[in-house]
Amino acid sequence: MKMLFNDGWQFTKQKLGTPPDALDREGTEWSDVDLPHDWLIYDVNNLYETGEGWYRKVFIPDDIEGKVVSIRFEGVYMDSTVFVNGKAAGEWKYGYSTFEFDITKYLVPGENEIKVRVVYQSPNSRWYSGAGIYRNVWLITNDPAHFVSDGIYISAEKGEDGWRVEVDAGIVDESGKYANAAYERNGGSSADGRNNGVLTAGDGDMPAGGTRNAVVRHSVIDADGRIVAVSQQETALDANTATVSQVIHVAQPRLWSLEDPYLYKLKSELIADGEIKDTVIQNFGFRTIRFDCNEGFFLNDVHVKLHGVCQHHDLGALGAAVNKTALRRQVTILKEMGVNSIRTSHNMPSVELMDLADEMGVLILSEAFDMWERKKTEYDYARFFGEWCEKDVASWIRRDRNHPSIIMWSIGNEIYDTHADERGLEITRMLRDLVRKHDPKHNGYITFGSNYMRWENAQKCANELEVAGYNYAESLYHDHHKKYPHWVIYGSETASTIQSRGIYHFPADVTVMTHEDEQCSSLDNCSTSWGAKNAQYNIIEDRDAKFCLGQYVWSGFDYIGEPTPYFTKNSYFGQIDTAGFKKDNFYLYQSAWTDHKKDPMVHILPYWDFNEGQVIDVIVYSNAPKVELFFNGKSMGACEIDHVNGKQLSGRWRIPYRKGVLKAVAYDENGSVIATDMQSSFGDAARIVLRPDKTVMKADGIDMIFIEISMADSNGIHVANANNRVEVAVTGAGRLVGLDNGDSTDYDQYKGTSRRLFSGKLLAMIASKQEPGQIRVCVSSPGLETEELVLEAVPCGKIPGVSARTENYRSEPNIEIPVRKIELTNHGPRRLDRENPSTRVTARLLPGNATYEEIEWKAVTVNGIVTNIAKIEANGREAVITALADGEFRLRCIARNGRKTPQVISELEFEIDGFGDAATDPYEFVPAGLYNASSAELENGLLGGVQMPGGKMEYVCFKGLDFGEYGSDELTIPIYFLSDDPTPIEIWEGVPGEEGAELLLDGVYHRKCIYITYQEETYRLPRRLKGLTTLSIGARDKINIKGFRFTRYEKAYRKLYAAENSRIYGDSYTLAGDAVEKIGNNVTLEFDNMDFGEEGFSKLVICGRSHNDVNTVHIHFVGHDDDIIRIVEVPYSDDYVEHEFSLDSVGGMKKVSFTFLPGSSFDFKWFRFIK
Repeated sequence: MKMLFNDGWQFTKQKLGTPPDALDREGTEWSDVDLPHDWLIYDVNNLYETGEGWYRKVFIPDDIEGKVVSIRFEGVYMDSTVFVNGKAAGEWKYGYSTFEFDITKYLVPGENEIKVRVVYQSPNSRWYSGAGIYRNVWLITNDPAHFVSDGIYISAEKGEDGWRVEVDAGIVDESGKYANAAYERNGGSSADGRNNGVLTAGDGDMPAGGTRNAVVRHSVIDADGRIVAVSQQETALDANTATVSQVIHVAQPRLWSLEDPYLYKLKSELIADGEIKDTVIQNFGFRTIRFDCNEGFFLNDVHVKLHGVCQHHDLGALGAAVNKTALRRQVTILKEMGVNSIRTSHNMPSVELMDLADEMGVLILSEAFDMWERKKTEYDYARFFGEWCEKDVASWIRRDRNHPSIIMWSIGNEIYDTHADERGLEITRMLRDLVRKHDPKHNGYITFGSNYMRWENAQKCANELEVAGYNYAESLYHDHHKKYPHWVIYGSETASTIQSRGIYHFPADVTVMTHEDEQCSSLDNCSTSWGAKNAQYNIIEDRDAKFCLGQYVWSGFDYIGEPTPYFTKNSYFGQIDTAGFKKDNFYLYQSAWTDHKKDPMVHILPYWDFNEGQVIDVIVYSNAPKVELFFNGKSMGACEIDHVNGKQLSGRWRIPYRKGVLKAVAYDENGSVIATDMQSSFGDAARIVLRPDKTVMKADGIDMIFIEISMADSNGIHVANANNRVEVAVTGAGRLVGLDNGDSTDYDQYKGTSRRLFSGKLLAMIASKQEPGQIRVCVSSPGLETEELVLEAVPCGKIPGVSARTENYRSEPNIEIPVRKIELTNHGPRRLDRENPSTRVTARLLPGNATYEEIEWKAVTVNGIVTNIAKIEANGREAVITALADGEFRLRCIARNGRKTPQVISELEFEIDGFGDAATDPYEFVPAGLYNASSAELENGLLGGVQMPGGKMEYVCFKGLDFGEYGSDELTIPIYFLSDDPTPIEIWEGVPGEEGAELLLDGVYHRKCIYITYQEETYRLPRRLKGLTTLSIGARDKINIKGFRFTRYEKAYRKLYAAENSRIYGDSYTLAGDAVEKIGNNVTLEFDNMDFGEEGFSKLVICGRSHNDVNTVHIHFVGHDDDIIRIVEVPYSDDYVEHEFSLDSVGGMKKVSFTFLPGSSFDFKWFRFIK
């Protein structure tokens, strides 16, 4: 008997190294929890906190006399030890594989206590893993004669006269295992803490009993419960695990497919002594899979292009705690997008996901590891890989090998071992052989996902596998298809485009990686350094590689962790956010991956609420061959989309904003309208809108309802940029278990009752209790009427082993009303020139009763970089803009709404002409995004920087740098390079290849990489750059250059050579390199712009050679309205000598003149003032 064992658990969080007996002392705080449980998700500010989680449960086992009892954990993250009545029953290291321990000998009559220690040391993963018993627990009570756990292997093969179902069943008789005592209830020796998990059911430490006969019977049952085939076989049963192989013939089964995922059941019975001793029932399906190196993937001999996504395992506000209803919602949304396959990156999936894939018709690429022996983070699984990988592979394959949804087993993702040396090849072969040991009949094919396929070692490893997975290496497909014609190639990880739902940074044709609001634009114009240029490019690359199986887009849903390109909370990679709300790119993939003849669709973006006159990029996605855009009923033009061969997969228009209605119309080949979509202007939120995904759920403690909370204006139109704060209260037969808006910058708690909407939406997750009845959901927001929704939990059979006690805790009261929009109005020209050099802009904050009033103004480029071509004089909600130099800029106004980053950004475009170019101050930081020229096309990099293309030395050039008359020879460059290797850097004055250009520095950058973090490197040039000039920076590799800053020298206190004078005049002198020699009558050397500051100097050092006994030098300090004279006398010397003079101080900005009177005879090399 297999019984769910999730109820009655308590939890306490402790420091690392807490001994088990310490938990029994008075003062230990235990709290009731429901399993599955993730303890880290309860504090978003400590999602990676190191610590130990301890779980305990007291139970009285039922009817186990003469039985074998085991406990099965489907997933505990990570490094766990199970104690039964104080004795260690076993340990398990990996956080993603299923394990099972025989606990029979540790049980006692009456009450028993199980404790589980879970050790979480950070960092142990590149993404959010969660921590705790986050998947189901089962208590399994078996007759001593039973099937081995996960020991039944099913393989269906099509033959000429029907189908053969080959079944291998592992059986064992443990009757003699505990022959000396009922269960060694009173003092059996403690375990050594080591157990081989699901594979050791037949390993006994007591004398085995004798052999007896048994029958293994298998029945194939269809979805209606009819038995369609039966096979049985007699066998000998003893203490050693035996495998009984049978073949069942089914003539014309209904096949499992994506469109019709029909499932059969295999009922396996072990019969001995005239009794059924054990029964195992599991789903399976009839299907064939074929991988062709030239034609791709075939399911049931029908070609299927893999339209896949990579999925991490967290469920947003639920964290890592698995819930089948939440997973079903995810899979449903993905299928709507056109997804037909999921890669379980980068770990073994949950049982629930595998069951849903079988049921819903989704192909699974199941992945095991993100690292092997070489670690990626300090405390990751690499610590245990060598000793434990064999057990983990066995657990992984044996548990899931019978699922018809399985098509591939991935033994690793981006494994550095495969690139570093020959050891990687050894491990590849070892893991391949382990997989094949447990799936010898190829229910799934063996692969990996590699970002090292450019290099020989990884290619050697790929050659040992059945399918070659490429991470972000589409450019290699065709070359490798020629080089390795037998390889089956696919994109195991692609895209990595980034977007925030409902955030739009214009213009659409400018790609920028980072913005000051720490959001990513949904105009498909944000990308990473390693990923696709944009999602459209990603789709086309895969589509046009006909031999390629398909691709797995990174990623389907956003997930917690890896918030590239920022250091916020969750990722931006998904086509759906963590709350399950669709981003605009969802519809782009849907338009490419679905058929307009079956499911026509059209989607228009962005929402329609901007500043009057602001130029807005309007984009339409559709799977139809033609779309047309209308504004206020007038056609803006039509666009044909060729999804088969075309290079433009969307309709695009640029329209100055004014209030109204946008409408997109999709047409089929005959010109018939098959789909429409609209975006309308809207006002402030006037009422709360609640949309549940269903209104009735089971009162089983597990089922869930997902409510979309949004806002409508006074006309009932959805307010797409609403950010109102709401309070959610749930009473009755349901409980609030999560709030999520998908905003990576929002650190309000998932497990509270109050959050802001983000881009118009918030998700409330409502779980059932175990009693039926009404559920009242009340949502309130300051200034709005409370909205109430009544749901129902209906009676159902109570599921043993389930508890439903936990729910969100009450948040601190917050009655804020955030700024939703800054409405900018220009009261002058948008094109500034000499006749109209300035204009006035006013800002209106909406809603009018917003809590926050602070706003900030700035002039920025299209890349969002502050520019100096216009001066902004701000006074509250008004700003005067004055033109300074030619160019285009955007007036930006932001509101932070009480947070550190801008929450609202509003812009208007301006143009300046007739003022000439602006000079740039190199002593202030110059963002690389302000470059004037480049030797190749550059992409925008992190934080206003640029990304060099790599492959060869390319240059980014900055013209109009004004170094002044003294200049500087020292510059600091923040660089981000996704490698620990050295990379060459060149510094030029001028533009390489043009006349007069000079290479000043041939250097390197070499720092240990810190992910998405710039690190500064300072370079010293052989000479100072002066005046107005051009600087070029060269890089050979794909690095991000943030910009540069030159060191501003205090000229007045530097060592200044005589020849560096601003001007010289007089009767007689000779220039001699840095010196001025043979200075005679009435010679003056002037040095401009000598700023001595407020304190001034105390001493002067002169390096010179006097040919007279004494040479008198008059030093003039000429200011705006004064002329101060100091006199020094330099004695005779045969050679250059440094002479130090104490002088009365002079402060402020001065011109310094050294005057030599008649009779002088002096050689002047350098001087220096000392503070």
